[in-house]
Amino acid sequence: MQKTIKDKIPVTVLTGFLGSGKTTLLNYILRENHGMKIAVIENEFGEIGIDGGLVVGSTEEIFEMTNGCVCCVAEARDDLLRVIRQLLDRPERLDHIIIETSGLADPYPIAQTFFLDDPIRDETNLDGVIALVDVKHVLRHLDDSQIEAHDNQAVDQIVCADRIVLNKVDLAFEDEIAAVSARVASLNETAEQVRSSFAQIDLKKILGLAAFDQSRKIAAEVDDSHDHHHHQAPWLGDASHDHDASVGSVGIELPGHMNPAAMQAWVQEMRAQNLDNLFRMKGIFSVKDDDYCYVLHGVHNEIEFRPNHPWANETRCNKMIFIGRNLDRTALQARLAECLAAA
Repeated sequence: MQKTIKDKIPVTVLTGFLGSGKTTLLNYILRENHGMKIAVIENEFGEIGIDGGLVVGSTEEIFEMTNGCVCCVAEARDDLLRVIRQLLDRPERLDHIIIETSGLADPYPIAQTFFLDDPIRDETNLDGVIALVDVKHVLRHLDDSQIEAHDNQAVDQIVCADRIVLNKVDLAFEDEIAAVSARVASLNETAEQVRSSFAQIDLKKILGLAAFDQSRKIAAEVDDSHDHHHHQAPWLGDASHDHDASVGSVGIELPGHMNPAAMQAWVQEMRAQNLDNLFRMKGIFSVKDDDYCYVLHGVHNEIEFRPNHPWANETRCNKMIFIGRNLDRTALQARLAECLAAA
């Protein structure tokens, strides 16, 4: 029988640009008396791993890979897979796995690891991507024309996130924080923002995200994304620098129940397409003649559709959100509607 989300080990990907406070947050997580057995996989950019020496003493395991960034060097990606498999083979079951990425890492390939047709997919669940943002300095990275001419990792990290931590608020004035918050929201409308100083934050806000009532969460995201239009942020003045207003979200809600065969066929169809501009997909569905709530998660072409938990007393619904660039709401809704089961 296929495992549900409750049977799998949750995995959190911790991302954020250089100096955003990831290691500080990791130290905070490892110090907290949360009663969980956590394994940490570190990815340090460069030949010598530094962050492992900064992590406070604890009983947790620190896996530090110094042969390059896991998302852009094949050996390092293999390293990540190897370490995760080792963790899954341990006799003592882990409660959580945290992957701390390099500040120069694109989190997409790391997130895609947990959609592979592999024992990793069967034993783990991507709990969430957490992005830390240095409110004092992030705007200069987001507006770096040299980085933007290639691929701005600071933007990628924010767009990919399920939750965004505005860190170092003690170093900024309220108007600066508000400006950063608005700019971050323009890149990722659906991710909740939380504030912190010294990366100290209620762990319930960053761990166990998949344990939340997903129907409420996705419903809120779908409602917020309806008829959304991008406006130039007020602090940009007369637009001396052009920002990417093409990134946005599309929320879709359908009545009735879904045809599981049609949904699987659509997933296969999507996997075969070029989805470079479709960053994330998240949805919950009521499948005809099935008591389980089904979830759909996707990062570019890596997509999975599976049963998640019994509906029980929850109201059945079909809600989907797409996050990406230049999305065609009409086409996406029409294609998804084709997967509805006959009444």
